[in-house]
Amino acid sequence: MKFLATLATLAATLATADAHYIFNILYVNGQRQGGEYTYVRRNSNSYFPVFPDILNSPDLRCNVGARPGNTQTFTVRAGDRIGFKVFNNELIEHPGPGFIYMSKAPGSVNSYDGSGDWFKVYETGLCRGGGNVDTNWCSYNKDRLEFTIPPKTPPGEYLVRIEHIGLHEGHVNRAQFYITCAQLRIEGPGGGNPNPLVKIPGIYQANHPGIAYNKWTNNPAPYVMPGPRVWDGN
Repeated sequence: MKFLATLATLAATLATADAHYIFNILYVNGQRQGGEYTYVRRNSNSYFPVFPDILNSPDLRCNVGARPGNTQTFTVRAGDRIGFKVFNNELIEHPGPGFIYMSKAPGSVNSYDGSGDWFKVYETGLCRGGGNVDTNWCSYNKDRLEFTIPPKTPPGEYLVRIEHIGLHEGHVNRAQFYITCAQLRIEGPGGGNPNPLVKIPGIYQANHPGIAYNKWTNNPAPYVMPGPRVWDGN
């Protein structure tokens, strides 16, 4: 058993070496908008992940160094299809779930620090089988995370938080968090009541089974999504 545990740790370490990524390119209805970080706040740790020690930090909102004030805001309509592509034609090369959260700024999103309420609009996990097979994860080897802005989203300016959690080191409390935030101005009729509302930090605990997950077994546990449920759009 000790030998198998060592092999799992070695495999996770090797997998970590070349598979980092960051979501820094905006797509709207299939069309690229701007370049890297044009509409996404620039983090200071490049394409490297953060780890569970960030879970109680405000940096969990948009990543380390991603501050307001230096990013353009793109105007979209509720119902548009929004994508966040990985830089440099890379792919999502770790197994794990993906999430998108939104937070409405009280005024201009360009000066908003994300300390208000957030709600989840999208999540993706396993498409088939168990979490021990990388290709069973829906986002694995994709080049972006995409979602449709709920048609009843209240109009306004939003931080849109993109996140993928690499679980290959979750079994040793080293899940990897790949996070960025985009700035969008959303137009439309509104009428919806986003919920449940949460604060970030505060959405995750390091010992949650969806974060401290062991994929290195022939019989992995059923995967449990961390964080709040997805808003139903009403």
